[in-house]
Amino acid sequence: MNITDVGHLVSDADSGEDKLALAAKKEGKSAWQIASFYTDAFFFDTDRLNIERPHSTPKAADHIKDQIALIQQLDAKGFIYQTSDGVYFDIQKFPGYAILGGQSLTDLEAGARVEINPDKRHWADFALWKFSPSDTKRDMEWESPWGTGFPGWHLECSAMSVNELGQPFDLHAGGIDHIFPHHTNEIAQSQAATGLPLANFWLHGAFMLVDSQKMGKSLGNTFTLQDIVERGHAPLAFRYLALQTHYRKQLNFTWQALASAEQALFKLSALAECLPEQGNKVPVEIEENFRAFIADDLALPQAIALFWEVLKSNQPDEVKAQVIVHWDQIFGLGLKEKLGQGQKIPFEIQRLLKERDQARLNKNFVIADRLRQQIEEQGFTVHDKDAESFATRNPNADRQPFNH
Repeated sequence: MNITDVGHLVSDADSGEDKLALAAKKEGKSAWQIASFYTDAFFFDTDRLNIERPHSTPKAADHIKDQIALIQQLDAKGFIYQTSDGVYFDIQKFPGYAILGGQSLTDLEAGARVEINPDKRHWADFALWKFSPSDTKRDMEWESPWGTGFPGWHLECSAMSVNELGQPFDLHAGGIDHIFPHHTNEIAQSQAATGLPLANFWLHGAFMLVDSQKMGKSLGNTFTLQDIVERGHAPLAFRYLALQTHYRKQLNFTWQALASAEQALFKLSALAECLPEQGNKVPVEIEENFRAFIADDLALPQAIALFWEVLKSNQPDEVKAQVIVHWDQIFGLGLKEKLGQGQKIPFEIQRLLKERDQARLNKNFVIADRLRQQIEEQGFTVHDKDAESFATRNPNADRQPFNH
């Protein structure tokens, strides 16, 4: 996973200020400080969401030599030209430029978010290297064979990914807004330089909506993970919510949907706590069904449905425990750590549960309700299962029960 700490301009037309430089000016900090702050904030949130960190997270500013070398490869093959403000890739020399999005250049131009730059040979030509203003010294700038400046946004992704993974590598992911121009440009410059594809498969996630609207600062509906936590929700409740929508379909975030996802997560946790810590082999047919969903373009909503089906089935508890051990490696909901926790309920709570079960059996629901309240006051949640009930530690007593 590359960290774009330099080169991301505010406009798709390769114009305007670098986003980091703009934030630095606004906050009275250096671009280096801004890059460090938001990198740390990003990984703090991904940790709270149980997103495993990649084995390598290179930063663009640490790989300037690799990016310059890629431009030199393109220069040697005649794919670049220089203007007054930078070095550009000539897309007309690369056949099939727009193949990733399945569109023609005419179609792209009609919906393009770029302004016409008279210095460019074609409106879609993109910057490989931008020159620093002659009257201003930037926080982030380097010497190059073409002049002092900084790399373009698209360049660093190609240079670092190939440096880390080789070319071609298997999977390249991003949002649907990256199809054009970002990923289209990555493919063009990487393939033009080497004659090889950049990646074998491209996965593009759909946008998330908020209350059925596009998320945006102007609408006041942009939320962070910290906003979710401050409203009393567990970070992994959002992860569970996301798992319920296929990555290529729009997820509609609402606070009600988040609350429902959190309740479902609590129920899964309660089920896990009542299972043994060790499991037995999962029946072949069940495991094959699960793997088939995962292999079908990451059909996680169907995989989650199967998860519930198995946990509510008549399968032995040891099988259910093993399903959690295996499948939660993909779901990442922290359920493995919950296995067997129900056996650690204090004796006093177990005694109150037995009294409550007897009251329910005698249809004395006033006493049963009072006992439930006593149990809940001790930080536990009561779950009724046929004639018997069981308790789990109440996640609302700790607003981040699933935050590992």
